[in-house]
Amino acid sequence: MANKHKCKITVLRREYFQDLADEYLADPQAGKCKLFQDGQEIIVDSENYFPMLGGKFCSEAWDSISRYVYAAIQGGSIMRGWTNDEKVMITCCNDGVRPVIFKLERIDG
Repeated sequence: MANKHKCKITVLRREYFQDLADEYLADPQAGKCKLFQDGQEIIVDSENYFPMLGGKFCSEAWDSISRYVYAAIQGGSIMRGWTNDEKVMITCCNDGVRPVIFKLERIDG
């Protein structure tokens, strides 16, 4: 029987810290992440969770959020007691100069 839960990943926004880029990046004009777009939505379920990296998702971002996505598609609480809805989490990738901020949302049904 297929798992009935899904996780919607929404790109809330992409940030860029020019002062850090100037000091630390090889290309200080790299700008915001180009792999994602603000407002972009991606639906993950048990069928596409493991092949997610097939060129469709940044491996560093996936490494940062995949455990929470997995919890959501298993029907678990993502952030019980931390957010005002345990089915929702606000998180980001681990790029400190140009982070992408994601909303993860468990979809039941």
